[in-house]
Amino acid sequence: MSVVIAAISATRAESDIAEGVPGAAMGSDFGVYLVTQASLSAGRSTAEVVAAAVEGGVDVVQLREKGTTARHRHELGRELRDLTAADVPLLVNDRADLALAVGADGVHLGDEDLPVPAARELLGPEATIGRSVSTVPAAEAAVAAGADYLGVGAVFRTDSKDVDPDGSEVGVERVRAIADAADAPIVAIGGITPENAADAVAAGADGVAVITAITGADDVAAATRALGEAVERGRERRADDRA
Repeated sequence: MSVVIAAISATRAESDIAEGVPGAAMGSDFGVYLVTQASLSAGRSTAEVVAAAVEGGVDVVQLREKGTTARHRHELGRELRDLTAADVPLLVNDRADLALAVGADGVHLGDEDLPVPAARELLGPEATIGRSVSTVPAAEAAVAAGADYLGVGAVFRTDSKDVDPDGSEVGVERVRAIADAADAPIVAIGGITPENAADAVAAGADGVAVITAITGADDVAAATRALGEAVERGRERRADDRA
């Protein structure tokens, strides 16, 4: 991977925004990326979970909330924007219009959502646009279309994404193959835990996206920190392998 988001300084990001570089608004490390879902949050509100995750050092928050209305997500998105505005980029799952309405930093798109160029036209050059992929050709196509980062998965077996749990695992070797082929940051998603996050990062992911590993944890802040530590171990392993 030639792009390491963690190395981008705030000054560089501001300069890139001025020059119209796509995705420059984030200028952020994708290390620990929280995907929200109140129905998987052990009875807590999404705002409570996000506040605790921010305390624990989360790097990115994505507003997901499948099964809820656009109005609810709009109201929640504005609340999350207030919680994250100082330090943490906020993305919106699927809906570029909601991302624009809540003042989010960008959007994450799947196969049935707007094409990346259409979302870029709506959100502007400074927005961060991610794209879900699970194969090398799809990753290459997403980067060619202008995606700023790739969500790769499901890497491990998962029950919280809209996939068949028994056929969902693409594995860390797929992460490695996509990292070798696509010149964009990679976020591994699907079945990620503090126990396996380092494996995904060592294979080439720049960070890990999780739902229940944070939302379902007894101590959200501690779970976020544990994931961050696992990401760092994975980066160290990858650096050792390249030495």
